[in-house]
Amino acid sequence: MYGKELNQTALESSLSQGVVSKEAIVPLEIDHVAEKKLVRKLDLFIIPIIMMLYLFSFLDRVNIGNARLYGMEEDLGMQGNQYQTAVSILFVTYLLSELPSNLVLKKLRPSRWISFITTSWGIIATLTGITQSYAGLIVCRLLLGLVEGGLFPGAAVYLTLFYTKRELALRIGYLFVSAAIAGAVGGLLGYGIGFMDGVSGQRGWRWILIIEGLPSFLLGIATWFLLADSPETAFYLSYEEKELMRVRRERQAGQTESAQKFHKKDVLLGLKDWKIYAFCAGQFGTDTMLYGYSTFLPTIIKGLGKWTTAQVQALTIPCYCLGALSYVVVARVSDAQQRRGLYTVIFGAISAVGYILLMSNASMGVSYLGCFLVATGLRMGNEDARIANMTEDDIAELGDESPRYIFTV
Repeated sequence: MYGKELNQTALESSLSQGVVSKEAIVPLEIDHVAEKKLVRKLDLFIIPIIMMLYLFSFLDRVNIGNARLYGMEEDLGMQGNQYQTAVSILFVTYLLSELPSNLVLKKLRPSRWISFITTSWGIIATLTGITQSYAGLIVCRLLLGLVEGGLFPGAAVYLTLFYTKRELALRIGYLFVSAAIAGAVGGLLGYGIGFMDGVSGQRGWRWILIIEGLPSFLLGIATWFLLADSPETAFYLSYEEKELMRVRRERQAGQTESAQKFHKKDVLLGLKDWKIYAFCAGQFGTDTMLYGYSTFLPTIIKGLGKWTTAQVQALTIPCYCLGALSYVVVARVSDAQQRRGLYTVIFGAISAVGYILLMSNASMGVSYLGCFLVATGLRMGNEDARIANMTEDDIAELGDESPRYIFTV
């Protein structure tokens, strides 16, 4: 049984004054063996689903880069910078939907809301493959951003319901690993699906979008049944484990029953907090690099030499694999050390060097090396991860209200 015990001396003193002081309540020590077993169970039931959600979300968002190599611009009559517009316009609705989506998530059951947006983007991503005009592509991209925008912030909030802040770095890291895996999978699928060019009279780019969109639709339906809404309703936790979850939450700085609920004032506090906008500025820089690389990597590699489209798709795979490996290693190390800024600076500099190599008039081999360097540090500076991964001391320094509104906003 986990809970709290009473400090007898403090209790007697408090009762004489008619109140029970905080000093009268002493948290029981947690069974660390049981806690490790609990965390392993959480990882088993939560992380695979969350990783798959973000993997397919990222894949459906950036596979337009792979589709471009199979005649998309030609078929849709795109000219000039219309392709770049189609890529970037998704993030208009993506950005606008993030905050409202989290507010809805806190009001509704997480499993229902995440299932809804996943199923929705799966339908939209699949139907993008049958669009017949540039205008239709723009509409699909706007709608895709609208429903996909809520996934990452929603997943970050969802993970805080189950994990302590010291455990979040690695789990948020898994999301970015899944994004890197999505790039590798996208290259591999693009390589294979590309050979379907002409099947049933359809171009390869259409098959890429259709086939890669269908798994998201199916995953959205599965999420309705597989994702627990809270530790209290998790079907895979025993009574003792649920009690241990409660104690773990209460031991965190700033975490109370009130902090687990929705408060309108938290939204207002967040909107007035300069730290939110500082994080946004950093996020803008890292995401510009992230999505520019992820979407245009096939185009970049194609411009480095005279390769076939299939070869270009295959050459993107090792870059993403290195990115996934480097991120999971650094996430583990930073999680153990509870240090974030140092690794952000170091690996951000590595990515900058990679971009310098790509911008220079270097040889094909040196430029391809630049692709690997960019991938190595691509996700280390992401501010989403830094917001969710602050240590307990960081949260305590920010103030009592921060744990609530920082995840709401």
